[in-house]
Amino acid sequence: MKRLFFILFFFLGVSATGHAQTIRNSNNTTIASIDNDGTIRNSNNSMIARISNNGDIRDCNNRYIGRIESDGTVRNKNNSYLGRIESNGTVRNQNNTTLGRVEADGTVRDSNNRTIGYAKGIPMRYAAIYFFFNLL
Repeated sequence: MKRLFFILFFFLGVSATGHAQTIRNSNNTTIASIDNDGTIRNSNNSMIARISNNGDIRDCNNRYIGRIESDGTVRNKNNSYLGRIESNGTVRNQNNTTLGRVEADGTVRDSNNRTIGYAKGIPMRYAAIYFFFNLL
Protein backbone atom coordinates (compact mmCIF):
# COMPACT_ATOMS: atom_id res chain seq x y z
CA MET A 1 0.00 0.00 0.00
CA LYS A 2 2.97 2.33 0.54
CA ARG A 3 3.30 3.42 -3.05
CA LEU A 4 -0.32 3.79 -3.99
CA PHE A 5 -0.98 7.32 -2.83
CA PHE A 6 -3.09 8.57 -5.69
CA ILE A 7 -3.79 7.48 -9.18
CA LEU A 8 -6.60 9.53 -10.45
CA PHE A 9 -9.61 9.98 -12.63
CA PHE A 10 -10.55 6.59 -13.91
CA PHE A 11 -11.85 7.99 -17.17
CA LEU A 12 -8.45 9.51 -17.88
CA GLY A 13 -6.48 6.51 -16.70
CA VAL A 14 -8.39 3.86 -18.59
CA SER A 15 -8.47 3.29 -22.30
CA ALA A 16 -11.58 3.67 -24.39
CA THR A 17 -11.95 -0.11 -24.42
CA GLY A 18 -12.79 -0.05 -20.72
CA HIS A 19 -10.01 -2.42 -19.70
CA ALA A 20 -7.90 -1.77 -16.65
CA GLN A 21 -4.60 -0.02 -17.20
CA THR A 22 -1.57 -1.46 -15.45
CA ILE A 23 1.29 0.03 -13.50
CA ARG A 24 4.53 -1.93 -13.71
CA ASN A 25 7.78 -1.83 -11.79
CA SER A 26 11.24 -1.55 -13.38
CA ASN A 27 11.22 -5.32 -14.03
CA ASN A 28 7.99 -4.88 -16.05
CA THR A 29 5.98 -6.79 -13.43
CA THR A 30 2.43 -5.57 -12.86
CA ILE A 31 2.18 -4.01 -9.41
CA ALA A 32 -1.22 -2.30 -9.65
CA SER A 33 -4.12 -1.58 -11.99
CA ILE A 34 -6.88 0.97 -12.41
CA ASP A 35 -10.31 -0.28 -13.43
CA ASN A 36 -12.64 1.77 -15.61
CA ASP A 37 -14.72 2.72 -12.55
CA GLY A 38 -11.74 4.27 -10.72
CA THR A 39 -10.97 1.28 -8.54
CA ILE A 40 -7.28 0.77 -7.85
CA ARG A 41 -6.20 -2.81 -7.28
CA ASN A 42 -2.92 -4.25 -6.07
CA SER A 43 -1.13 -7.13 -7.78
CA ASN A 44 -3.37 -9.62 -5.91
CA ASN A 45 -6.43 -7.92 -7.47
CA SER A 46 -7.56 -6.60 -4.07
CA MET A 47 -9.13 -3.17 -4.04
CA ILE A 48 -6.97 -0.65 -2.20
CA ALA A 49 -8.50 2.67 -3.23
CA ARG A 50 -11.05 4.39 -5.43
CA ILE A 51 -10.66 7.67 -7.26
CA SER A 52 -13.51 10.05 -7.95
CA ASN A 53 -13.72 12.22 -11.02
CA ASN A 54 -13.09 15.32 -8.88
CA GLY A 55 -9.69 14.08 -7.65
CA ASP A 56 -10.67 12.79 -4.22
CA ILE A 57 -9.13 9.48 -3.25
CA ARG A 58 -10.68 7.10 -0.77
CA ASP A 59 -9.26 3.89 0.65
CA CYS A 60 -10.96 0.48 0.50
CA ASN A 61 -13.06 1.46 3.55
CA ASN A 62 -14.23 4.66 1.81
CA ARG A 63 -12.10 6.89 4.09
CA TYR A 64 -10.84 10.09 2.46
CA ILE A 65 -7.04 9.91 2.13
CA GLY A 66 -6.19 12.87 -0.09
CA ARG A 67 -6.53 14.42 -3.49
CA ILE A 68 -4.83 15.73 -6.54
CA GLU A 69 -6.02 19.10 -7.71
CA SER A 70 -6.52 20.08 -11.34
CA ASP A 71 -3.26 22.09 -11.31
CA GLY A 72 -1.19 19.07 -10.16
CA THR A 73 -1.04 20.04 -6.48
CA VAL A 74 -1.03 16.97 -4.21
CA ARG A 75 -2.59 17.16 -0.74
CA ASN A 76 -3.05 14.62 2.03
CA LYS A 77 -6.21 13.97 4.07
CA ASN A 78 -5.42 16.97 6.30
CA ASN A 79 -5.16 19.23 3.22
CA SER A 80 -1.40 19.62 3.78
CA TYR A 81 0.63 20.39 0.68
CA LEU A 82 2.77 17.39 -0.29
CA GLY A 83 4.10 18.54 -3.62
CA ARG A 84 3.32 19.20 -7.24
CA ILE A 85 3.28 17.39 -10.52
CA GLU A 86 4.17 19.77 -13.31
CA SER A 87 2.63 19.60 -16.77
CA ASN A 88 5.91 18.31 -18.24
CA GLY A 89 5.90 15.30 -15.86
CA THR A 90 8.46 16.64 -13.37
CA VAL A 91 7.55 15.77 -9.78
CA ARG A 92 8.57 18.01 -6.88
CA ASN A 93 8.04 17.62 -3.15
CA GLN A 94 6.91 20.30 -0.68
CA ASN A 95 10.50 21.67 -0.57
CA ASN A 96 10.56 22.04 -4.36
CA THR A 97 13.14 19.24 -4.65
CA THR A 98 12.82 17.23 -7.85
CA LEU A 99 11.83 13.64 -7.06
CA GLY A 100 11.76 12.43 -10.66
CA ARG A 101 9.59 12.55 -13.75
CA VAL A 102 7.11 10.67 -15.86
CA GLU A 103 7.81 10.72 -19.57
CA ALA A 104 5.14 10.99 -22.25
CA ASP A 105 5.41 7.26 -23.04
CA GLY A 106 4.69 6.33 -19.40
CA THR A 107 8.27 5.56 -18.37
CA VAL A 108 8.88 6.70 -14.79
CA ARG A 109 12.39 7.84 -13.79
CA ASP A 110 13.80 8.85 -10.44
CA SER A 111 15.89 11.95 -9.81
CA ASN A 112 19.00 10.04 -10.97
CA ASN A 113 17.34 9.22 -14.31
CA ARG A 114 16.97 5.52 -13.43
CA THR A 115 13.83 3.79 -14.69
CA ILE A 116 11.67 2.82 -11.73
CA GLY A 117 8.49 1.82 -13.52
CA TYR A 118 6.02 2.08 -16.36
CA ALA A 119 2.49 3.45 -16.53
CA LYS A 120 1.58 3.35 -20.21
CA GLY A 121 -1.89 4.72 -20.88
CA ILE A 122 -2.15 6.41 -17.50
CA PRO A 123 -1.91 10.22 -17.39
CA MET A 124 1.59 11.26 -16.37
CA ARG A 125 0.56 13.15 -13.28
CA TYR A 126 -1.40 10.21 -11.92
CA ALA A 127 1.48 7.84 -12.56
CA ALA A 128 3.73 10.33 -10.78
CA ILE A 129 1.51 10.26 -7.73
CA TYR A 130 1.74 6.50 -7.55
CA PHE A 131 5.52 6.37 -7.76
CA PHE A 132 6.56 9.48 -5.82
CA PHE A 133 4.00 10.17 -3.10
CA ASN A 134 3.03 7.96 -0.17
CA LEU A 135 -0.41 8.27 1.34
CA LEU A 136 -1.65 4.76 1.97
